[in-house]
Amino acid sequence: MKTKALILGVILMAMSCKNKTTSSGDNSKDKLNITTHNYPENMSKIFNAHGGMDTWNMMKSLKFTMAKPNGDEITTTNLKNRNSFIEMPNHFIGFNGEDVWLKNKDTLPYKGNPRFYYNLMFYFYAMPFVLSDDGINYEDADPLVFEDKLYPGIKISYESGVGESPDDEYILYYNAKTFQMEWLGYTVTYFSKEKSKAFHFIKYGDWQTVEGLVLPKTLTWYNYENNLPTTKRNDLQFTDIILSKEILDAAIFNPPLGAKIIE
Repeated sequence: MKTKALILGVILMAMSCKNKTTSSGDNSKDKLNITTHNYPENMSKIFNAHGGMDTWNMMKSLKFTMAKPNGDEITTTNLKNRNSFIEMPNHFIGFNGEDVWLKNKDTLPYKGNPRFYYNLMFYFYAMPFVLSDDGINYEDADPLVFEDKLYPGIKISYESGVGESPDDEYILYYNAKTFQMEWLGYTVTYFSKEKSKAFHFIKYGDWQTVEGLVLPKTLTWYNYENNLPTTKRNDLQFTDIILSKEILDAAIFNPPLGAKIIE
């Protein structure tokens, strides 16, 4: 259900995103009784406001670039199985459906957690569409009021065994008139493995249209207090967005010679 060299710091290192691979590994439908959904009306309107599920489902891959202080970070994801490949200035991280791996380009050690990070930023960037995955439960949430504006909310939770942190919870807040996504609230359970009541917040709203889908240009993290956003923390920019209907070569996700498999 989810970034570390920036001011994101502890927040990004404490976040957990979902490994939503439902066609291979421990998350396969053969091993889990995962529920598929007819989406709630408000969730369907949100998907439609961002280009629609039909358009999203036609896409096979997503690639984007993030500018980091030490250089660009490029993420490539197979949208159908969530295999991923991240090229950083000093490291490569990948996931091939079975193994998460890390390869250093030089002697500089990677200070993060590759298993935690391999699809973290994809998950945040591909909102709201990743919230269409199987095994998700939806319910209405109390609205968010920020700077005298009210945003209705939808709470998202996961069925047991879905992803690496099924106790994570999200709240999608949207524009009541346009149904575009405006905020994401999220809890963190990856490291503690315990359900959390503390919500962190990301502001959405700077959008771009790519292949008919409305995706973020900028994500803005906010400071928070008492489960409410307070003041702006930092921005993260996304550029060079490529959505494709072509299937990627699976080999790009496999660990290269010299890579370390992350347990």
